[in-house]
Amino acid sequence: MDSAIISEIKKHKEVLMQLETFALTVLPAAAKLLIGCLEQGGCIYICGNGGSAADSQHIAAELVGRFRRERRGLPAVALTTDTSILTSVGNDYGFEQVFSRQMEGLAAPGDVLWAFSTSGTSKNVIAAVKTARAKGTKILAFTGKSNTPLEQMSDVCIALNGPTSTVQEIHQLAYHILCDLVEEHFTEN
Repeated sequence: MDSAIISEIKKHKEVLMQLETFALTVLPAAAKLLIGCLEQGGCIYICGNGGSAADSQHIAAELVGRFRRERRGLPAVALTTDTSILTSVGNDYGFEQVFSRQMEGLAAPGDVLWAFSTSGTSKNVIAAVKTARAKGTKILAFTGKSNTPLEQMSDVCIALNGPTSTVQEIHQLAYHILCDLVEEHFTEN
């Protein structure tokens, strides 16, 4: 058991070091993307599958509600939460379209789609990005591999290389930092 525990901690340290190496360049760029969208009256849409679907909901709650400070609610929508849309679009068009169909109906120029895919190749996330791009929406991506289609399609990408569960846990740290930076901006302004 001891070696398994130490091995997991070591993996986390390795992925955390990846975040640390580019944190001061990529995280401020991501924060500026989100802040710019919100300052111009845009909305942040968030999507992902599995644990990343839960992360999408978590982020939307932090932005609409609050993270650490009192401030106005910020427009954010998790595309993973409306079971009627997910099941009807999944049934009528296929699972690959569950997020892109929402982007088709909701996205506007100046909005941001915050897309999670640890593989960087999730078909429904890639389809959403393509639709969002066509609507003039900016893309913030979180991936678990470098040099993926999702990274190549994004305006800003946080690409960490490691096991999915470890990457998702470090993604959580990164998105909490972003929520804090966004919130600090809107608390001051």
